[in-house]
Amino acid sequence: MNATGAPETINDQTSETLDEKSEQEQARRAAQEQARQEAIEAAPFVALSIQSSGIHPSTSRLITMDLVTLSPDFEPVETFHAVLNSNSDPGPFHLHGVTPEEFGSAKKFGQILKSLDRLIDGRTLLLHNAARTWGFIVAEAKRAMNDAARANRSNARGNRRGGRGRRRQRVGHIPRPLVLVDTLASARRQGITLDDVRIRGVAYTLGLRAQPATASVERAQTPHQELCREETILVGDLYAALVESGPLAEIEPAQLRPDKFGLQRTAIRVQAQEAAPSFVNPGVYEPGKSLIEGMEVVVAPEIEMDPDIIIQACVDSNLAYSEKLTRQTSVVVCNQTRDIDGKAMHAQRKGIPLLSDVAFMAAVERVKEGEKLPAESA
Repeated sequence: MNATGAPETINDQTSETLDEKSEQEQARRAAQEQARQEAIEAAPFVALSIQSSGIHPSTSRLITMDLVTLSPDFEPVETFHAVLNSNSDPGPFHLHGVTPEEFGSAKKFGQILKSLDRLIDGRTLLLHNAARTWGFIVAEAKRAMNDAARANRSNARGNRRGGRGRRRQRVGHIPRPLVLVDTLASARRQGITLDDVRIRGVAYTLGLRAQPATASVERAQTPHQELCREETILVGDLYAALVESGPLAEIEPAQLRPDKFGLQRTAIRVQAQEAAPSFVNPGVYEPGKSLIEGMEVVVAPEIEMDPDIIIQACVDSNLAYSEKLTRQTSVVVCNQTRDIDGKAMHAQRKGIPLLSDVAFMAAVERVKEGEKLPAESA
């Protein structure tokens, strides 16, 4: 007997019971992790497509999400589709095909986040236009997590006041893919000229069997679930074609952060965009002459080099980087000179010269000294 007079065997039995429960819990978790790894090995890729009410995650919301996990041979394994109701204007029906009745029974993002985590975590995530698509996922996940945290704090206050508290909300986390692969950026990295940068347009350019994205009566009558699934499958098909033909645009999620529009960009790109100029902008670059410190550089999407290499070179050479092309832009880095659109077309209209990525990297080796801005202006 112990000092209290109680048999020591009771304490021993209690300790043994706790040890057994701990071992059982560890075994259960190990089994779950083993099953998870086996599921990822069977389907190491997940393709994803979205529809949203606008182009910027900071001002728009997700409307639909469609995912398909893919085997090593790119065969579909598991599918997921959701309509999302954010209690905001989803935009006109002809853009997304979701009916008011479907929105009425739609789920909130927080209700599907755990499912997304299960499908995405640990897998290679295939996206088309990763800055926008991943930007919406991260923005919605953060919003759902913040909403849950506020509800839990309110619930805790109610408990302290003697009220009947609700169950703690656990909505999940920002998905944790192994790596992101941007199929649009990969096509550009391989020097493929694109007339239509949408999923179906790029698929058509690569010779894949894809219905055009142009409006038609047949398309308008096709359920949005079917159209979304077709695009998701095409994202996987794009990856399968691009991985065989050249370099891919692979991005580590930890390297990304939101810009002012909520688009997920690399840290170097966002920092360069937000940096205040240190030199006077000497004006438009004159082809054949040297770049000058303070010149404003815009990088168009139509280049083969990783844009971060160009942007880092701008920072190292005291050139100003800008996402937006204005009349203050000095030069635009762009490889495409025929059938141009977007930033390159606007540059041409404003009389701003274009330099290829290779030519620009050669030019930054001989940047001339510029005029520093006064300390209070820098």
